Amino acid sequence: MYQFLREAWKKPKESLGDAYKQRLIEFRTEHVVTRVERPTRLDRARELGYKAKLGYVIARVRVKKGGRRRRKPDKGRKPKKAGLVHFTPKKSLQWIAEEKAQRRFSNLEVLNSYWVVGDGKHDWYEIILINPNHPSIVNDPKTAWIRNPANRRRVYHGLTSQGKRSRGLRA
Repeated sequence: MYQFLREAWKKPKESLGDAYKQRLIEFRTEHVVTRVERPTRLDRARELGYKAKLGYVIARVRVKKGGRRRRKPDKGRKPKKAGLVHFTPKKSLQWIAEEKAQRRFSNLEVLNSYWVVGDGKHDWYEIILINPNHPSIVNDPKTAWIRNPANRRRVYHGLTSQGKRSRGLRA
């Protein structure tokens, strides 16, 4: 089953068809950070460590594409020298999405994230978050590492997979 899901998500516009468009219409009306019941891409979520048990949370985050603008100085500049455009963030949009989810769910820790859909203006990512104080996480030796104080707010220190990639530690 996961193999078919993976193949379908390689070219989502062709394979998902109208469902892709309907999702975009639905996602545009939601808040920037939205908690979702289950992952949109189950195969990718499972690859990145998601388990369907208590203590795991999925959040869908919308991030604006493209570069950023600076505020216009109110006086004394030639327009060309004002320096308003061509400022790109030093981190990937996916890392920015993970940070937005962390700010919204401050009691949880970001485990990983993956791309869901995108249009000309926005990209949507789903972020896998873990509750480090939940008994099912504490008692599982595979996930107990998240309780280590060194992993507190790991997304802000660039310790997630996307953070390491943006810092040049992975290809």
